[in-house]
Amino acid sequence: MFKRILVATDGSTLSKKAVASAISLAAQHDADLVALTVVPRYPMNYFDGAMSFAHEDVARIEKQWADKAQGLLDAIGTRAKAAGVPIKTITITSDRVADAVIAASKKHKSDLIVMASHGRKGIKRLLLGSETQHVLTHSALPVLVLR
Repeated sequence: MFKRILVATDGSTLSKKAVASAISLAAQHDADLVALTVVPRYPMNYFDGAMSFAHEDVARIEKQWADKAQGLLDAIGTRAKAAGVPIKTITITSDRVADAVIAASKKHKSDLIVMASHGRKGIKRLLLGSETQHVLTHSALPVLVLR
């Protein structure tokens, strides 16, 4: 039924559950897996005029975030390969997580997106929105949401 499954993860407990489910589902369907994590850019615009940061410091922090993301994806790759699932790992740098997930699903011709239901809660969710909710409402693909 599925040929390529995209799983979005941020390393949280719930997203680890989504990854495990995606690996299992891919193994059951003989599907390829695309594991994606989105790394934000350093939020410079919050501090415009108030503080100045050296370009080197910002670059160092962003590299730390990217290295952490790659470590997360490497671990997922190891788990998928142990389950006999072909996997491709992707890191995207973007402040628009949901849009990056949708774009990656199109680019890699995915049949299904797997995500965790986690995210912001309470007033933050109302004010800032939910990445999973955005993917659900804007993706043309089926989205499996795990809790």
